[in-house]
Parts: sequence; C-alpha cells; structure tokens
Amino acid sequence: VPSSPSLQRERTGLTYRVPALLLVPPGPTLLAFAEQRLSPNDSHAHRLVLRRGTLRPLSWVLLWQWGTLRVLGTAILEGHRSMNPCPVLDTASGTVFLFFIAVLGHTPEAVQIATGRNAARLRCGTTPDHWRPPTWTWGWATFAVGPGHGVQLRSGRLLVPAYTYRVDRRECFGKICWTSPHAFAFYSDDHGRTWHSGGLVSNLRSGECQFASVDGGFLYCNARSPLGSRVQALSPNEGTSFLPGELVPTLAETSRGCQGSIVGFPAPTPGSPTWLLYSHPAGRRARLHMGIYLSRSPLDPHSWTKPWVIYEGPSGYSDLAFLGPVPGATPAFACLFESGARVSYEEISFCMFSLPGALPLSYLPRLSSVFFF
Repeated sequence: VPSSPSLQRERTGLTYRVPALLLVPPGPTLLAFAEQRLSPNDSHAHRLVLRRGTLRPLSWVLLWQWGTLRVLGTAILEGHRSMNPCPVLDTASGTVFLFFIAVLGHTPEAVQIATGRNAARLRCGTTPDHWRPPTWTWGWATFAVGPGHGVQLRSGRLLVPAYTYRVDRRECFGKICWTSPHAFAFYSDDHGRTWHSGGLVSNLRSGECQFASVDGGFLYCNARSPLGSRVQALSPNEGTSFLPGELVPTLAETSRGCQGSIVGFPAPTPGSPTWLLYSHPAGRRARLHMGIYLSRSPLDPHSWTKPWVIYEGPSGYSDLAFLGPVPGATPAFACLFESGARVSYEEISFCMFSLPGALPLSYLPRLSSVFFF
C-alpha cells in the first residue's frame, strides 16, 4: 500500500498523467515521475511530480514504501508547461538526468505540426537539482522526449528516446506544413556533460519510443505508429543512426495509437539471447486492458507472445523497470501505468510482478497489489 494518500484525478480537474519509472541505487529504489495537469488535456499540462519508493521485505510479503508527493518546482521554464518526464541514470557517477520538454503556453502539438512552428524546448536537470538553460531547439515542426525511462549502454553511452515531426514540405507561402513523425535518440558519451541528436528512423512513421540493448551489438527501438501496429528499428552504432524500421504485426496499436514501454533483461535460460518485455493497452479499438508482452527473440518481429493483462479496464501510458533479483522472485519487474474505471486517466497505478524461469507469460504471479499514484 502507499505510505501517503492516493493521488487520483480531483474534482477541480487536477490530473496525473504520463508516468516514468527509474530504478536507482541503493536498491531496489524507484523514482516515479508523472505530469501534473490542470485537466486531462495535453494543453493543460502544468508541472512534473516525483514520488520515491523503497522495497521493504516484511516477513512473507514484499511492500513498497512510498514517500510523499514532491512537485519539482525547479523543473520549470517560465511561460511554458512541463511535459514528458524521461529520466536516465549514469551508473558511473550516480547522477540522474531528468529530461523533459517545456511547451510554450497552451500551444497544442497539433498546431505546431500544422504550422511547422515549434513551441517545444528541451530541458534537462540532474540530481542534486541543477537545471540547464533552455538553449536547445531545432528546426523541426515539434519534438518530444520519451516519455518514460532512458537507458545506459555497457559502453557508458547514455540514451534518451525522442521523436520529431520533420517538415517534409511547405505550401501556400509556407502557411501549410506537411510533416512526418520519426523516432530517434539523444545521446551522451561523456557522462552527460554534452549531448547530441542521432539520426532518424526515416522510412516509417514512428513516434514515442523506448530503447533496449539486445544481442548482436544492436540497440532495439520500439515506437508508436499510426500504421496499425508498432514499429521496431535496430541501430548498429548505439543510436547514432538506425537501420530501416519495420512493422511488428504481433504488436497492434490502438485506433489512435498509444505510448508503450520496453525493457531488456538477461534471459533466465543460460546461453539464450536477451529477452524483452513490453507494456501497452491490449485493446485494438480503444485504450483498454494493460498488457505485458514477452519476446525471447528480439530481432524477430513475430516473436512476441499474446498479452498477459495486469489491469482490466481503461489504461494508457506506461513505463517498465527491471528490478533484478528480489526475495521470492527472480527476476522481478515493475510497471507504472495510467488506469481508471471509466477513462484511462483517472489515476496512475503501480504493479510488481515476476517472471519465474521460462514459464509462459500467462503464469506471471503478481507480487504486490496495485496502488494508485
């Protein structure tokens, strides 16, 4: 159970959406981020919030103790709304980088796409609170990071998932803008002192994405798409560029698409390749039934299992974390996700579960009850 009152959509309209989850040492400790909005609408995003959780084994049960909600008052750009929390940990220094976008006023993403006038700025903070100046912007119609966690590779490279709406052409004296969405990565090879933008997944329309390192020296990208199913793409050079993307027919999108999360972990069977876990609403027409999918062969787009549903009902954005060994479960995972009884953005829920050995995903036991953030 949570150690402080549940945070749900309030009568005033105050809503919590777009979760992000990051495992940090000493562990297992989780940092849970979300957007605090004045209403459920994207244009009414306001501030970012944080809650820290620590796993406490008590006799035969595992409980997460969660601190009080903290509004990140320094994660602000005056006149802008803070959106899309995307944290990544540099294990060498212990520094957590929190990336997000600051969007001017109430400017909707759709307006930026239609006009080709970007209102988003890239922002990054570290622990302890140190916030970089809002100097990063590009000549795109708009862009965003994440949302959800970034990753660090064995080489030390830090990766932040992102997508942009690239301006393909302009008409009518530049007033009508034709764009296409493409996933890519921001990366750093010097522990976060400098950051660079990588090449786009250029051949398919792809949006909100996440990364995982897989066998063969590839970086795996799984992205939202308006093409009816997810898009995956591989990078042979740690996100500097991507090979052509391909559709994943076994991972269907909802009718309007939805963000999903991906996490890699060591296969429980010795000698097997890295496995992937993926979270996304299982409904094809609407954002319903939060599902967990498993791939034992990440390079094969047909390798994904059918979903194991961890929440029946409306559900939306999510973020996964690999916890590693915990008492009574090896390995263990956590999922932070939007949920509700009537709509998917009534609350943010948390679930911890395990994958014992190579059992089918349908046999995953939940280790802790869902609580609301």
